[in-house]
Amino acid sequence: MINKPKNVISSTSDDKGRTTVIDLIDCQYRLYPLGRLDYDSTGLLLLSNDGELMQQLIHPKYEVDKTYEVTIDGLIKKEEITKLENGVKVDDYITGKAKINLIRQNTNKYTSFLTITIHEGKNREIRKMFQTLGYKVTRLHRIKEANLEIGDLKYGEYRRLKPYELVKLKKYLNRLDK
Repeated sequence: MINKPKNVISSTSDDKGRTTVIDLIDCQYRLYPLGRLDYDSTGLLLLSNDGELMQQLIHPKYEVDKTYEVTIDGLIKKEEITKLENGVKVDDYITGKAKINLIRQNTNKYTSFLTITIHEGKNREIRKMFQTLGYKVTRLHRIKEANLEIGDLKYGEYRRLKPYELVKLKKYLNRLDK
């Protein structure tokens, strides 16, 4: 598990020479990011050399929950949150159901702070969802994937999953596989 900083690629290499999450890891094993966070997003990213685990975490049929803290420019309305929760048209598809909690709004800075849980995670999906309603996402930070939370891991820090976390994660995935 790594807390991916901003301006880092969620990949094993980059043809443009940008820093990748693998560059931040000191590990003797060949690891692969399980899913992606875009260049401007931060937060929890899992890495593994376990192909079966990778397949279960990234394949859409498993509908693995991913929870993010989101900051947007603007004061979002309750009915707009409901619209996002039910799915909106993005590119050529309707987004899946989402769970959104409005944490607070700052009327002085004209911003809203929310959490959103989705399970698709298509390319820049959350940013595009809010964009359909005219809002710009200024911060997107993943705090949870499946049943694993980022906790107090600082940007750029990483750690191995604890044995009990791996067992808990596999139970979560096995439940979804039925």
